[in-house]
Amino acid sequence: MRRSRLTRQLMATTLPLALIVGSGIGIATADPMLARNMSTYGMPGGIDTPTAEAMAEGTLAATVSLSDYALRSNVLFQLTPRLTTAFRYSRIEGINDARNSGSIYDRSFDFRYQLVDEDGWRPAIAIGLQDFLGTGVYSGEYIVATRNITPTIRASAGLGWGTLAGKPRIIDAGDEGGTANVEDWFRGGAAPFASVSWQVSDRLNLQAEYSNDIYRAQYRLNSGALVTQQQGDTEPGRVNLGLTYQMGRSYQLGLYTIGSETIGAQFTVALNPRDAVYPSGLEPAPAPVRPRPARAADPEGWSGQWSQDPTAQPAIQTALSNALAGEGQILQSMALAPTRAEVRIRNTRYVHQAEAVGRTARLMTRALPPSVETFVITLVERGIPVSSVTLRRSDVERLENTEVGQIAQASVLSDAVPYPGDLVRTPGAYQRFTWNLGPYLATSLFDPSDPFRYEVGAEARASYEIVPGLVLSGAIRQRAFGSIDKEAPGGLSPDEYEAQDSDIAGNGVPRVRSDSRMYSGTTSPTIPDLTLAWFARPTDQVYSRVTVGLLERAYGGVSAEALWKPVNSPLAFGAEVNRVRKRDFDGGLGFRDYEVTTGHVSAYYEFGQGYTAQVDVGRYLAGDVGATLSVTREFANGWRVGAYATETDLSAEEFGEGSFDKGLTISIPLAWATGQPSTQRVGGTLRSLSRDGGSRVRTDGLYDRVRDSHATQIYQGWGRFWR
Repeated sequence: MRRSRLTRQLMATTLPLALIVGSGIGIATADPMLARNMSTYGMPGGIDTPTAEAMAEGTLAATVSLSDYALRSNVLFQLTPRLTTAFRYSRIEGINDARNSGSIYDRSFDFRYQLVDEDGWRPAIAIGLQDFLGTGVYSGEYIVATRNITPTIRASAGLGWGTLAGKPRIIDAGDEGGTANVEDWFRGGAAPFASVSWQVSDRLNLQAEYSNDIYRAQYRLNSGALVTQQQGDTEPGRVNLGLTYQMGRSYQLGLYTIGSETIGAQFTVALNPRDAVYPSGLEPAPAPVRPRPARAADPEGWSGQWSQDPTAQPAIQTALSNALAGEGQILQSMALAPTRAEVRIRNTRYVHQAEAVGRTARLMTRALPPSVETFVITLVERGIPVSSVTLRRSDVERLENTEVGQIAQASVLSDAVPYPGDLVRTPGAYQRFTWNLGPYLATSLFDPSDPFRYEVGAEARASYEIVPGLVLSGAIRQRAFGSIDKEAPGGLSPDEYEAQDSDIAGNGVPRVRSDSRMYSGTTSPTIPDLTLAWFARPTDQVYSRVTVGLLERAYGGVSAEALWKPVNSPLAFGAEVNRVRKRDFDGGLGFRDYEVTTGHVSAYYEFGQGYTAQVDVGRYLAGDVGATLSVTREFANGWRVGAYATETDLSAEEFGEGSFDKGLTISIPLAWATGQPSTQRVGGTLRSLSRDGGSRVRTDGLYDRVRDSHATQIYQGWGRFWR
């Protein structure tokens, strides 16, 4: 029975996500065979052919390979011990498009799943999809087996289809790409390939392989004619040779031949979250727990009579506030009774909230009178109390030098009481003004006419917390230099495009993101954002946000959000609505005519082992309606890597090249690289294309702010409680 196009597309988009979830949750597996080097396609392999190897779980790698046939830039992420994913951006020589430049730029995605690992005489076996979401220039599937012949020699053999069989798929010139070619998978005839690698030394590896790739592309034109285009100047031979040299822990340099026709070079950098430069960090050791004196030594302190002195709490609060400031914690308020103390802190230093809680508990043992037995440490974000950790002081004293599991069992994590009446604000905690001045770097990736563009300048950013939860913030930028220039879509000049009365494209779709380059290249100062935001906690489990102003570079208006998230629940629900107007291209305070209301309802679920899934359903900036599915993996040290896909009611033709929005997200804590404690992160989103369909307003969402202080994240980082 022939399946509908919708059914085939749903199968193609849900199969990889099913592999992600199914391969990483609730299944105990041995470590798979680890790769020695990367192929030119950015996956563990030989030179052009795949192997059944994998990288260490969590590895984030990038490779750049260059030959007469192509320039390939690849980003790999080892999502689970067995599932390897890659995004590729290539300049392919010898193939012409409308630009008639003698080359094309192509984007593609790969998945590989290792079915079994090497065990005795049984080899490791993997199955893979190459270029299954792209135009199909590199489209192919494979089944491959890899086995160690000796401790230094490893051999692989497999069957390939499509490009890997020397039978490139026919590409429809009118196809927008971006959809899975399910009907072609494992069809069209297979051919064998093989490779062998020899680990000569700890640094040097040699490879040889038999490949069927003929480096050709076949296009079916709109007229129906079939055109074959040769990549490079000649058709290569079948035998490829290569070597790689390991430089340090993270870098590889490679040289290889494609047949006997050309020599290529490759550079690889591979980072693993478990292999930090400073595994233990460089932060100073915390103050030790101070045991209470015996009752006979301080009878007044143990009796609680000190609480009758009106000067006691101000003095204690000032001393504790100063001590916490040295640990990067802001004591916003405090409630103090003879046997119980609650402190509300904002963590500005540690990527794991558990480390902030542990250091706060230590300092409380040093600052509070002996009668105070119950510690309540409430974490605050943007003026909102997010969660409370309750500890007995005697447990803190008793368990300081034990493993962290014991103090975890002795603690209670609960929803914070929003605004109790006995809290006393710390003097100077509000009307708090912060600012910084420094350089900024903006980049633009994967544009067909110029794959990498940049802009460098200076940025001044400031924030003023007027009262708890009410924050005025903004920034101003001045460009210094760069290659990102103002550029208009549709072949118009920037002046012609700006003079238009409408931001609607010829196909009727509003240009909500495809004219993003119009916001670049401005030589006068610009305002990236300027907002007044009100964060609140209406109930114990509901959070809210209202933001007004210049929300982002391209849009200003009003944004409102509500989030239901119990502290110990893996499930959360949210809703957001935005009324926005498009900003003028000069980055000032003016607006254009385009105005739209967008909104989404969202569901979040934390599966455990670092996996979080998010589904957003609603209306996007171009007025299209649809849904976004995101899956994110977070490691114990704070690395976050994810993927997302958005489908709306825009057709592939209306959306344009790529057919639907999709991409990868990467976020790495700065502390992982520097060893110095910091809450700052580096990273961003890698999109195959920036189009109008599936676009959203960029707002300061509640979920990511709240979840770091809730159960899953707190206990994932609990190993740093005693740091």
